[in-house]
Amino acid sequence: MLVFAKARLVFLSVPKTGTTAWEKALGPVADIVVNDPPELKHAPVFRYNRFFRPMLEKFVSDEMDVMAVIREPVSWLGSWYRYRRRPFMAGRPNNTYDVSFDEFVAAYCRGDRPGFANVGSQAKFVEPAGNGTRVTRFFRYDDQAGLHRFLEERLERGITLTRENVSPDMPLVLSPETEDRLRRKRAAEFALYDSI
Repeated sequence: MLVFAKARLVFLSVPKTGTTAWEKALGPVADIVVNDPPELKHAPVFRYNRFFRPMLEKFVSDEMDVMAVIREPVSWLGSWYRYRRRPFMAGRPNNTYDVSFDEFVAAYCRGDRPGFANVGSQAKFVEPAGNGTRVTRFFRYDDQAGLHRFLEERLERGITLTRENVSPDMPLVLSPETEDRLRRKRAAEFALYDSI
């Protein structure tokens, strides 16, 4: 998570949406950078509301823009799948070495997900808090040019972005049946993406 006091902007770090690259580019000019632990770096709206919003309202402004990047759901799951196949995941119980992408997505659709498919939810991450705290600006992951333009204008500076934390490329095959099930079981993920 990044906070820019003068710009009155909070950039939430939705996992697997390229936020590590943005953090590297913007960290030196951010007023608050939350890199660790992951539970705070990737603070969803409810956690931002509980722990960060009160502090920012008191010391910065009660009119903060909260932004988040959302990735197309199949692409987002593909990034998680590839990430969990990286060499450092060998021997860990949540790696995806022995499952296909189709099996990974099918497991993600289950109510009781196995560890390798327990990757959360973008829709849940940005779900508004009970007091109305919410994301005020959404960007699609595949509109990096629009996101870049917005941040340069809002922060009044040029931004050089590098690729960071990139999962290895590999073919990802999803059967029509599994994709249909994903769209039914996780409809909120697609509705969120389609609303942006």
